[in-house]
Amino acid sequence: MSGIDLLINEHKYVNRMLVVMRKACFDFMQNKEIDYDDFDKMISFVRNFADSHHHKKEEIFLFNKMVEHLGETGKNVITHGMLVEHDLGRNYMRNLEEALDRHKSGDKEAGLDIIANAVSYATLLENHIHKEDNVIFNFAKRSLKEDILEVIDKECLEYEEKNTSIREENIGILNSLEEKYINR
Repeated sequence: MSGIDLLINEHKYVNRMLVVMRKACFDFMQNKEIDYDDFDKMISFVRNFADSHHHKKEEIFLFNKMVEHLGETGKNVITHGMLVEHDLGRNYMRNLEEALDRHKSGDKEAGLDIIANAVSYATLLENHIHKEDNVIFNFAKRSLKEDILEVIDKECLEYEEKNTSIREENIGILNSLEEKYINR
């Protein structure tokens, strides 16, 4: 498996969590009850798997090489597109966490911010993943030299081998949340 194929495969897990987040928000709207522990698990998944594990591979192993080797187009696509969207996602998670804390403390209006930030994150990432899978990764495969792609493969797969427990733990979180919100 190539490094880029690994990244595409990981997007499937992230997309599944986005469905869970939307469903949890819908349940919150319908029932006026929120399971704080479940939202904490979603935030944990996003931070530990989608961001620290997956985006780290994109940013360090792929995007840096695209910026370095693909001229102004590579630089603009990555620095003004993909990295900006990664930062927007991190901001939505910070805002979501703050809204959850305010809601726990009795600020029921913070429920709006919980839904707004969770759904905004989900929408951002759905579009972001579509762009990466269908445009950015194909651009990289087409434009980077074979030896650079081989380095990306090696770095991504070595990182993955060293961090298998992160992947397994977070897929477990995903599976348990899907059981509750999707497969009922």
